[in-house]
Amino acid sequence: MAKGQQGPPGRDGIVVVDKPAGWTSHDVVGRLRRLARTRKVGHAGTLDPMATGVLVVGVGAATRLLHHLVLADKAYTATVRLGQATVTDDAEGEVTTTSSAAALTEDGVRVALAPLTGDIAQVPSAVSAIKVDGIRSYRRVRDGEQVELAARPVTVSRLEATGFGRPAPDLLDVAVEVECSSGTYVRALARDLGAALGVGGHLTTLRRTRVGPFALTGARTLDALAELDDPVTLPLPDAIRTALPVREIDADQAREVSFGRALPAAGFTGVHGALTADGTAVALLRETEGRARPVLVFTPAG
Repeated sequence: MAKGQQGPPGRDGIVVVDKPAGWTSHDVVGRLRRLARTRKVGHAGTLDPMATGVLVVGVGAATRLLHHLVLADKAYTATVRLGQATVTDDAEGEVTTTSSAAALTEDGVRVALAPLTGDIAQVPSAVSAIKVDGIRSYRRVRDGEQVELAARPVTVSRLEATGFGRPAPDLLDVAVEVECSSGTYVRALARDLGAALGVGGHLTTLRRTRVGPFALTGARTLDALAELDDPVTLPLPDAIRTALPVREIDADQAREVSFGRALPAAGFTGVHGALTADGTAVALLRETEGRARPVLVFTPAG
């Protein structure tokens, strides 16, 4: 192939990207479209530009798979700076208040973390993508509006301080590990920790280490992906096996499903994959009323 020419699109599947700081999730999708040579690329679970780590990207037919994956639980490592609050609850926003954190102790911080753990009602950061009367909250804040969002139920299953440091005498940096439900704002946890301690707080680093079953151990940087002939590291059948229970079906059953017809139930709960013995991804199924009905068909008849 001559230099500058592009070949055909590669495989359908999932790419677990280790997103770099400064890139939006949309930026990553744009780069993957060029690497995979297809416009059919989408992502699950947006990461803020300052954040790094796991971003799950679907390519080709796997863009439709993203909507059915169970990606509700996420894990992060982060650094909370106590002694300063910012307009964005992270390091990208202007400092709004300062208050000395010199008197804070490690034990005091750990005590303040406890009420932020478990099933909690969290007010999202005002600089977020949540819509208020049809307009993104962050746009309203940037236009000078005061935005107050309603609290939402989230689950923080783990919020643990793993290290402490003092970048200045009046500041305290706290390294934390977080496991939480989808919709949880780690920036808001930093804000609320600072508020509980009376000194203000904001996030200075954020790295997502896991989304559902997809972890940093299986992630690759964009530069590493660019070195591959095909950036899809988890072909569609492997992605389904990683994220969902799988039912093996024979050729006759695969034909029935390809026409959108239901199969006899096999005792699965929730959405599950239907693969043939040779590993072909045929469909996603859900059992209701004794039948396994296709909710997404990858190999439609005709």
